[in-house]
Amino acid sequence: MQRLTRLSTAIAVLAVAASLATACPVHAFCGFYVAKADSKLFNQASEVALVRDGDRTVLTMSNDFEGDPKEFAIVIPVPQVLQRGQIHVAERALLDHLDAYSAPRLVEYYDSDPCLRMERFAMPMAVPAPAGGAGLMDRARKLGVKIEATYTVGEYDIVILSARESDGLTTWLTENGYRVPAGAAPVLGSYLRQGMHFFVAKVNLKEQSKLGFTYLRPLQVAYESPKFMLPIRLGMVNAKGSQELFVYALTRKGRVETTNYRTVKLPADMDVPLFVKDEFGPFYKAMFKRQVAKEDMRTVFLEYAWDMSWCDPCAADPLSRDELGKLGVFWLGEGPASDGSGAQQVFLSRLHLRYDAAHFPEDLVFQETADRENFQGRYVLRHPWKGGGTCPEAAVYRRDLRTRLDKEAQALASLTGWDVNRIRGKMNLKVGEPKPADDEPWWKRLWKE
Repeated sequence: MQRLTRLSTAIAVLAVAASLATACPVHAFCGFYVAKADSKLFNQASEVALVRDGDRTVLTMSNDFEGDPKEFAIVIPVPQVLQRGQIHVAERALLDHLDAYSAPRLVEYYDSDPCLRMERFAMPMAVPAPAGGAGLMDRARKLGVKIEATYTVGEYDIVILSARESDGLTTWLTENGYRVPAGAAPVLGSYLRQGMHFFVAKVNLKEQSKLGFTYLRPLQVAYESPKFMLPIRLGMVNAKGSQELFVYALTRKGRVETTNYRTVKLPADMDVPLFVKDEFGPFYKAMFKRQVAKEDMRTVFLEYAWDMSWCDPCAADPLSRDELGKLGVFWLGEGPASDGSGAQQVFLSRLHLRYDAAHFPEDLVFQETADRENFQGRYVLRHPWKGGGTCPEAAVYRRDLRTRLDKEAQALASLTGWDVNRIRGKMNLKVGEPKPADDEPWWKRLWKE
């Protein structure tokens, strides 16, 4: 199982846009990574990394202070008198990486040709899976691709691949019905140079990206205390209005939540209109503001929860063993590791709150749970198929597309509070517009089996 997890990381860049499916299964996270909503979208934002195991805590603190560094001051309550060795100055890049890795993300993929899809789905019905295998293997071998294993798991066809170089792998994938995005070859090559394999499923699309920015270097303190808490009250004494706080909790067992305030998951896995690609920052800020208002600014929101050894899709690479060590993850190497990195021993919870003294009168108190279920703030763009097929499936697709687009408009309005008719206007959907004419007699739909 550990080996399979590692393979999944390798394909996270690609899981090439399978042109054989139009929907992502409920339990999967798929899509080509497009954009992320990182912490720099918000003003008056502070970031804290909390490494916690047993009574030991390593706290890394940073904020968005602007101005003359001489005017900067911070007061942090700690549970004991700290020795010199318990105080450290960290690199800002560590928190930037945590932010990028765990940020809410926008992903996209493309609807496939419904006629082609139905033909391909029909093939296994007519031809047993092993049939034609020799020819498939020969072609793969000529391209420098090795088919390590093939499986049928539920409704998915899965192939485990290795390859000598990215061009051959790209060619093989394209020839076998996968839509490989432009620019994927260099990323594939980087994984091949690491000796990784590829777990390819016909419904998953994945890509990685990185982004960094600079603040004042964060301060770190290490201490022992039975209290798992974060003092926030002093920071509100001279605050001008509400503030943003991002907490990256790194633990050994599982997800972190607050015990003295409600912790809730943000709405996620929503289909949104295509124009959100150019407005993802404003979309996410409006959505978060609306959720804060619904909860009367008395809730801590979970934006991400994931085993640090992988991601799907990746907004940035998981943190390396060296980076985790610099953040204070002191238990690395104490347990078994599948790849020598120790990263799989770390579970990351990203919490986000907007707070002021009136709504958050107490310091934050946390607990580590055994819950290791993966969660991410993920929002999906679906590009409609624009072909001109005449098969019955194409007619059904065109008939249902208008309804789907309108549902996207309503979902966006619900998430953000934006006017739904303005959204429809940006989507070129006219209010009251009739659905496209059906390409088949009405009675053909009565008794379909």
